[in-house]
Amino acid sequence: MTPSLEGEHVILVPYTKSHVPKYHGWMQDPFLLQTTGSEPLSLEEEYQMQISWTQDPSKRTFIVLDKGLVVEDFVNGEAHVEAMVGDVNIYMNDMDDPKVAEIEIMIAEPKSRGKGLGKESVLMMIAYAVEHLGIHTFRAKIGESNGASRNMFYKLGFKEASYSEIFKEWTLELPVTRALQDELHQLIGKMITHV
Repeated sequence: MTPSLEGEHVILVPYTKSHVPKYHGWMQDPFLLQTTGSEPLSLEEEYQMQISWTQDPSKRTFIVLDKGLVVEDFVNGEAHVEAMVGDVNIYMNDMDDPKVAEIEIMIAEPKSRGKGLGKESVLMMIAYAVEHLGIHTFRAKIGESNGASRNMFYKLGFKEASYSEIFKEWTLELPVTRALQDELHQLIGKMITHV
């Protein structure tokens, strides 16, 4: 079973069917569709997508909860839909190296952007993926119009690896160095894992 991960400002919880209606609502927003490079899905297609995410061993996804929006106390296993603000994902889709992961972050709620929730979520996902999946390199593909996301990944140490003129997107990479591992161990020491 995938754990929930609690940081200073966010809690990452497994994506469950209880989250799908709100997630589906987000994905009707043209701005989010453009910045995530997504196509709109029907609600039924979104439920099927959620099932595929939970069953595919080459993917991990967490719903991002803003701790400040959790009503009452956090209870592991409950959806806490009221506190949903986005998601963070990794895909192990490099056929030449299964220990390379593409990472994505979406803070869908406008009121929750610019508060560091995306940065904390990405760092927590990186720490989780290094510790539990042995990932040694992370890639982020970001559309050229999404400057805020690109700047956040730069601040996390990602460097430009390539640019696709066809897709109008940058590929940024972050190798897991000894210095990054030390930083992640400090972060893991502050994270609470709920199983």
